[in-house]
Amino acid sequence: MKPWICASVFVLLPISGMAADAPPDWAYPVAPANFQLPPDNGQPKHVQGSPLAFTQKDVENSFSPPDWFPNEHAPMPQLVAHGKAPIVHACDQCHLATGRGHPESGNLARLPADYIIEQIDQFRSGQRKSSVARRSSNMIDFAKALTDDEVKEAAQYFATMPPAVWTKVVETNTVPKSFVGEGNMRFVSEGSAKEPLGRRIIEVPENEEGAKLRDPHSGFIAYVPEGSIKAGETLVTTGGGGKTIQCTICHGADLKGIGNVPGLAGRSAIYIFRQLYDIQHGTRTGNAVALMQPVVKNLTQDDMIALAAYMSSRAP
Repeated sequence: MKPWICASVFVLLPISGMAADAPPDWAYPVAPANFQLPPDNGQPKHVQGSPLAFTQKDVENSFSPPDWFPNEHAPMPQLVAHGKAPIVHACDQCHLATGRGHPESGNLARLPADYIIEQIDQFRSGQRKSSVARRSSNMIDFAKALTDDEVKEAAQYFATMPPAVWTKVVETNTVPKSFVGEGNMRFVSEGSAKEPLGRRIIEVPENEEGAKLRDPHSGFIAYVPEGSIKAGETLVTTGGGGKTIQCTICHGADLKGIGNVPGLAGRSAIYIFRQLYDIQHGTRTGNAVALMQPVVKNLTQDDMIALAAYMSSRAP
């Protein structure tokens, strides 16, 4: 699997009035600069339940990644299945044919098409960036190379994809030791060693090989601190005594979205954390994001962990 984000880390300076702490590396995983993929033996690879076979070279093909279950979804638009050579990779390389993606990319399943189009426009204009700048560089380049019609077709496709439980949230004090590897994804280390979770979210595949092969049936586990789901629920439903604004006002009582406001229920926990952090630190801007500024202004990282844990644990 090719890494999609440069291993170098560049931290953007916050705009005036924004928090100045460094982005936590657990939320913005980047493979070590010396990371190397294992050699390709050329043998066919399989995932459970699919009659198809692909080689490692197929899996790494940015312009025609494997579609393990083509009968489970509508025909993919050209942009989703094959991208737009030589710049734009196939959408399903990162977001999968189902739109559910991996923790390093957004879960697009059932997001409103207009919202997806809006996000591409914001990447294109520079209003949407990551606090670790190279994490968003690919999407910025892709967005600038696409026509409005191409974006619209892909957005409409992902908007029809059914959501599913994709991230299982587990409260714990200790987690398996892990490392960041292929695709800047975190994997459990060999052996049974554990370490304290601390004030982090550690998100790993349920099945390492399935994630590496981009199996759309292979989800993730998000380990979160004990008590964080309840703490997140309090913030979401009450605003925490004035610390923030009730998320349910805009995102719906079930956090499944209202109109063009995105649903948050069941999405990746570290992805949700990153968006809160990026908005708070001014690397995501724009008219719609401006409405989120007072929501995130007074949140601590513990608050954002709690919000992400609760939102991710809800049924999508």
